[in-house]
Amino acid sequence: MGLTPMDIHNKEFERSFRGYLVEDVNEFLDQVAKEMEQLLRENMELKEQIHQLNEKLKSYQKLEETMHNAILVAQETAEEVKQNANREADLIRREAEREAQRIIEDARYRSSKVLAEHEELFKQAQVFKMRFRSFLEAQLSALEMEDWMEPPQADND
Repeated sequence: MGLTPMDIHNKEFERSFRGYLVEDVNEFLDQVAKEMEQLLRENMELKEQIHQLNEKLKSYQKLEETMHNAILVAQETAEEVKQNANREADLIRREAEREAQRIIEDARYRSSKVLAEHEELFKQAQVFKMRFRSFLEAQLSALEMEDWMEPPQADND
């Protein structure tokens, strides 16, 4: 800056005949110097405020960038969690389907085994029935023979 309040305050003018009153000029220069000094102080304060506001702005911009990055990371993490949950759900579903299939196959095996045992028991019952019938018929035949009612003959030999 070229002109300072001190330059204004210390300025000396040449005297001439019929010039301005020296006291008025000095008083005016003092007033101008004071106002210029006040303006310079205000200017410095405003520059400092601008500097502080710029620092705050940078800080807010960094915070905004950090928050934006955090949001992106959160979104990516949420997507990963969602994908992992879907994969796990699919794995659980497939495992449940395999288990259900195994249970069905086991039930079919047991059912066929029970059916085979039933058929075997039915056959055995038929065989028993036939044998028992034969036994009863043999006993009936033996009963119908009348020689069992005759006393045994003694051997007189």
